[in-house]
Amino acid sequence: MEVLTQDYVAVFVIIALGIFFGKLKIKGVSLGTSAVLFIALIFGHFGIVVPAIFKTIGLIFFIFTIGIQAGPGFFDSFRSDGLKLIIISAIVVVTGGITAVVASYFFNVNLLYAIGIYTGALTSTPGLASAIDATGGAVETSIGYGVVYPFGVLGVIFFIRLIPKLFRINVQKEEEEYYEKTNKNYPKLIAKNFKVSNENIFNKNFIELNIHAMTGANISRILKNGKDIFVPNRDLILEKNDIIRAVGTKKSLKKVAFLIGEETNEEIPISDRCIVDWVLVTNKKVVNKSLSELSLGRNYNATVTRIRRAGIDMTPNSNSRLRFGDKLMIVSGTYNRDAVIKLIGDSSKKLMEIDFLPISIAIILGILLGNISVPLFGINFKLGITGGVLLISLLLSRVGKTGNIIWNVSGHANQLLRQMGLLFFLASIGTSAGTNFISTIEKQGIELFLIGIMVTLIPMLLAVIIGRYVLKINFLSLLGALTGGMTSTPGLSAVTPLTKTNAPAVAYATVYPFAMVILIICTKIIGAILLFK
Repeated sequence: MEVLTQDYVAVFVIIALGIFFGKLKIKGVSLGTSAVLFIALIFGHFGIVVPAIFKTIGLIFFIFTIGIQAGPGFFDSFRSDGLKLIIISAIVVVTGGITAVVASYFFNVNLLYAIGIYTGALTSTPGLASAIDATGGAVETSIGYGVVYPFGVLGVIFFIRLIPKLFRINVQKEEEEYYEKTNKNYPKLIAKNFKVSNENIFNKNFIELNIHAMTGANISRILKNGKDIFVPNRDLILEKNDIIRAVGTKKSLKKVAFLIGEETNEEIPISDRCIVDWVLVTNKKVVNKSLSELSLGRNYNATVTRIRRAGIDMTPNSNSRLRFGDKLMIVSGTYNRDAVIKLIGDSSKKLMEIDFLPISIAIILGILLGNISVPLFGINFKLGITGGVLLISLLLSRVGKTGNIIWNVSGHANQLLRQMGLLFFLASIGTSAGTNFISTIEKQGIELFLIGIMVTLIPMLLAVIIGRYVLKINFLSLLGALTGGMTSTPGLSAVTPLTKTNAPAVAYATVYPFAMVILIICTKIIGAILLFK
């Protein structure tokens, strides 16, 4: 039917077929969302091309959601494995440049082709722009890029999907290790009951004891006389044989036992005077405010015992600042529960909504930033749309809120925008590459293609070996660093279905800006070699 050849219809036909075939498994392996790219290549070969605007819009949405999700983890990573991840990206980019130069001599191929192959194998359009500038606009550079770019896209996807099998990686074990390492920064919270038996604290109130500052734990409720249950407040006095329920880490609860008294199996029964509930932070007025600013204890006789953020439970303190979408475990009296909920928000509907105003503002700022030229090693360096949007989204995710504007996007909305952006991007880039996929190979010869394969695969293989066995990087983070080093968004899409963690996205966002800069420097060096010759 002729209507199927219309570009806007073709987008959805490609997406539908890609998702269908992506779900098919062969020996337990499936292409997932990446199958959209392969379907798009076939359509492109037969002359059906999705407009480039779909690629741009899709890429913007995809990169924006990566930055928003990875923002807090990106900055925290510099205190853990950030340097190791950057080393991996440097290995990928520098090894790729060396491979391109050495292989060009081995196959007797002009370096003008090699520098284009280098940027094509790493799927870097900013790299190509730098290479063209370094070679004075030589047409051979663009040809080299065009020949190997399709494999640069496909090769990373194939490598990412196959490498866990080749190295016999237990993905579930890697996930557990990732969570375990994350929990070292955010230890697991537990709740225990303690009997007041330390005579040094008898008849003292909570202000005098300052239990959280002394132990790091929070008191959720107190049982007196075996029947009366209270929410802790500033003036409540602890008496002998009171039972308190404390929430904290294993280490902090040991301190509670030392301060209060021995642990007890005596339970604090459910009471209609005291309610323990999870409450969602959806009221913009409390976002970025600290718990001390809210004064829940003084104003509402309520206590926050846990903060759950991105699936991680954290021990709150007076300086803990709330973010949109946080879940708070709050202990309060029945009579003031509604007031507490009204203050915090607790609206699932608001959490599911997508506010396009902050998204649009962030994207505009990213595009403007990406177009700013900065002199670097003799060239005008630009972050480009991708780099600009990524950097802005990382920063705004960290800020969280400006005035009444909430920059963070809920998990549901983030996933929806990411999937839509990724599908548009793959459909467009696939049909574009498919138009010349066969003809460029026939015209330019197998040598250029072989060099491209080497430049794509050798750096990644070397980086996996070093990252896995020398630097001891978690494999999921390593895959994210590989795709970031290769500046490959489709490669990251191939990693995403492998894990439920955000480890690959955080690693990708960490190394991507550095990989771009290093790539441009390397193209400048290769260009200098050409001039020297």
